[in-house]
Amino acid sequence: MYSIKEIKELIEAVNASEITQLEVQGEKDTSITIKKETKTVVETTPAVAAPSAPAVSQPVATPEQKQEQPQAEKPKAADDSVEITSPMVGTFYRASSPDADPYVQVGDQVHAESIVCIVEAMKLMNELEAETKGEIVEILVENGELVDYGQPLFRVKV
Repeated sequence: MYSIKEIKELIEAVNASEITQLEVQGEKDTSITIKKETKTVVETTPAVAAPSAPAVSQPVATPEQKQEQPQAEKPKAADDSVEITSPMVGTFYRASSPDADPYVQVGDQVHAESIVCIVEAMKLMNELEAETKGEIVEILVENGELVDYGQPLFRVKV
């Protein structure tokens, strides 16, 4: 059997050393196990963002498909206007040809089926309908500008 003094000396020896556990077998089936808790310091570094995947153009729904799909609510601005957004990645055109008049101007009234612009994607000219009723209050992109999926193109006061 070990005395209190011997046990204290073992504890001090473990604390002073780099070992984390000491087990001593004694006489008559006695043993002493001393474990030292260690504090683990974990260093973290900010994760590096993975490069984003290139944008993929979305297919354009046919008029039949548009009727079958539930209408998503258009994003509303603080002034109670609605944004008409691009359904795909492509090039924005305000008119059907370079010498034609633009489909809409600021101040024009539109209804759901009004053509407001063309978005060209992969040499396909996709006419974009307003899908809302109101007055064009702002044109947010320039003619010939590249647009992203979901990018606001027009602001319409409903």
